[in-house]
Amino acid sequence: MKALSIDNQTLTVKELDITMAANTVYTFFSSILIDELSSLKEHIIYTDANALSERKTPYFIGEQLILGDALVLGREDFNDVDIQITKEEFTSLINRDVNEFYKEVLDLLADTDVNLYRTFTVEKNGEKIPLNIEWTLYTFNIADERTKIYFINELKKTLQVKEDVTVYIQKMAQLAMNVAS
Repeated sequence: MKALSIDNQTLTVKELDITMAANTVYTFFSSILIDELSSLKEHIIYTDANALSERKTPYFIGEQLILGDALVLGREDFNDVDIQITKEEFTSLINRDVNEFYKEVLDLLADTDVNLYRTFTVEKNGEKIPLNIEWTLYTFNIADERTKIYFINELKKTLQVKEDVTVYIQKMAQLAMNVAS
């Protein structure tokens, strides 16, 4: 099966020809803790769920924040298939420019047990909307500087008093959702 991989150290993309088996993805990452991201049309991006706590290099694929190595496969229905995107097209989607807001927040979160992609729900007009920490960071990253500083300072306070970081992030996501039109 044709796949792509990203090496976290160099952020280089390699074409792979892998044999899919029940443990292929887990073997690739040497871990059973894997995140599956479907932000790339007709593809699935597998990442190591331990990458945050291991302080792996952050980068973007399109607007999706990624940490650590990544394995990309095509996705048809719920099945992994050959990639549909070329290495060149995929490489053009990688953005190494991660700003200080992201870097500082990720550094603070690295000592917690949170997962950037695990969903929680917020409410908007009586509707429950699934979001995650990655979305919350994206939303606060596009806010003004004062709001970013507020977010970081409140996160630091939450960590100092050893409160649940996920509850804090969910509260911030709810605030962001409340101001969204």
